[in-house]
Amino acid sequence: MLSISSFLQLLKESFRDLLPIILVIMFFQLAIIQTVPENWLSTTIGLAIVGVGLAVFLLGLEVGIFPVGEGLASDFAKKGSTKWIVIFAFMIGFGTTVAEPALIVIAQKAAGISAGRIDATTLRMVVAFSVGFAIVLGVWRIIKGHPIHYYIITGYIMVVSATMFAPKEIVGLAYDLGGVTTSTVTVPLVAALGIGLASNIKGRNPVLDGFGLIAFASLTPMIFVQFYGIFVYEYVDAVATVAVADLAPVAQELSTTAVEFDFNILEILKGLGGVIVDVVPILAVILFFQYVILKKPIDNLKHVIIGFGLVILGLDAFIVGLEMGLFSVGETMAYELTRYDNNIIIYSFGFLIGFSTTMAEPSLTAIARKAKEISDGKINDFVLRLFVALGVAIGISLGAYRIVVGGEIVYYIMAGYMFVIALTFMAPKYIIPIAYDSGGVTTSTVTVPLVAALGLGLATNIPGRDPLIDGFGLIAFASLFPMITVMLYGIITEKIGVKGEHEKEQLHIDGLRHALEDVHNMNLSTINIQGTDKRHSYDMPFSAVHVIVPIEKEEQAILAARNAGARGVTITKARGMGLEKIDNFFNRLHEGESDSNLMFITQSKQVDAIIKAVVDELDLTGKGQGIAYSHQISHLKGLTLKLTDL
Repeated sequence: MLSISSFLQLLKESFRDLLPIILVIMFFQLAIIQTVPENWLSTTIGLAIVGVGLAVFLLGLEVGIFPVGEGLASDFAKKGSTKWIVIFAFMIGFGTTVAEPALIVIAQKAAGISAGRIDATTLRMVVAFSVGFAIVLGVWRIIKGHPIHYYIITGYIMVVSATMFAPKEIVGLAYDLGGVTTSTVTVPLVAALGIGLASNIKGRNPVLDGFGLIAFASLTPMIFVQFYGIFVYEYVDAVATVAVADLAPVAQELSTTAVEFDFNILEILKGLGGVIVDVVPILAVILFFQYVILKKPIDNLKHVIIGFGLVILGLDAFIVGLEMGLFSVGETMAYELTRYDNNIIIYSFGFLIGFSTTMAEPSLTAIARKAKEISDGKINDFVLRLFVALGVAIGISLGAYRIVVGGEIVYYIMAGYMFVIALTFMAPKYIIPIAYDSGGVTTSTVTVPLVAALGLGLATNIPGRDPLIDGFGLIAFASLFPMITVMLYGIITEKIGVKGEHEKEQLHIDGLRHALEDVHNMNLSTINIQGTDKRHSYDMPFSAVHVIVPIEKEEQAILAARNAGARGVTITKARGMGLEKIDNFFNRLHEGESDSNLMFITQSKQVDAIIKAVVDELDLTGKGQGIAYSHQISHLKGLTLKLTDL
């Protein structure tokens, strides 16, 4: 919904999510490094820009990308053309990945430190093709309705099998590339495609079938890149030798590229142009299929255009703010902490920075909100993000531990896969696709630069570590462990009985039905029969009729009620005050009783007749004085009636 209130709510949530990052950075900067950043004012302004940019970005997703993605999926499903759905899926996957900035950077780094064996462009093409293939595979799974864990477990087996044959120089890189292929804009669109298909294909469940495409896009690059590595290390000769010591600038580059951000119009326009270039392939694919293949205009085109504009502006502001406020401090800090001879500090920094940056990850925020929406509130978006962030934090800490103490990454990853597979058969079905997707949305705009800087910095400064072999891999850990923690979240919510809104509504309806049954049972009355010692229990509603009249009208009211069917009366003395007396009642508090309160307990079917008789006899709706009313009663015991009345 495009409104000021929606934006303000998103803005509030954005700054709430940034607070952990600020606290972590401040603690390590002031307590550990014990210096105040020279550009603290720029950092503060940058973080403010990040908050605003994130809110604008999320608003744009809700207004533009999610509706158009789900609309395309719906139109494809109605058209019934599997061929065009598959082609669209491949083009979205390939076109958005090949231009992914994080992939370009890592491919260039890999080419530079692989002694010329890895070609950056070829590596990007391999990864982009694998992502396109993954989206096609995921869409095919939705169409056929196959359980996702069969595909994922098979993929894990293929990853581990490829690892056995792949050169160790390529393994960490391959695992990391599985986590950086899904961009901030691609993730919401791919998620919308999956959810839209699952919502419009008969027999599919948006929660069980709609998620999972991102998981495929994170898994297949690990397989394809390892096979590519097997080829290049077998058949491509090294053209240069790069010493380990020469790789220090690589880590430093990651930690210093954004230290000095030139805040001027030219740089802002350049950054905005870069974001537009990233979004253009997505727009081109959408427009081509919408107008050329489906031959149908986009619904609410004005809102969609505004939404895409907000996404571009929000993402650009988000990146600018990061460069000013987070990367300038955080990446330098990650590099500086690797020089400390205290591993606990490194593990703590990895844990806290992983947790805090994941909480601010725009892709995760978007997916979590969507998960809450289509799960009918059973999944709490904020709690889901907490569990994902916890998984990333644990993963980065464990990955840092692996670099410090040494060890083959494959053993850690295999152990993690075993946990994922075991939990897959224990977790509730609705959480499994979301858990698999969580591994792919955690390593994006915010997390990747800091994690990459930490990994390469550790591998460069610790003796005996090879940055090419040991420096990569932290992103793989950050992608693996959220799957474990999210499945644990599903198990916990199932154990404590968390319900969705419709489930709560159904429980409420069931409760009302039981309450009505209880009321029905309460109407079972026990009546004494006059002149005998017998009692009779039967299901009949009884009511109490109250008649309050002046004492001199008491007998007249009782006779009228008896003639209408009343069989007993309880008489109490009362004193009432009318509207005139209540205004000045202090000198009337001790006056004697002047009224009678007559209570007749009778079968509910006789209430109308009794009240009508009393009202007519005493002219209560005319000039007569008095009040008559009734109410239904329950648990009636001890009333005596004649046998003829029963």
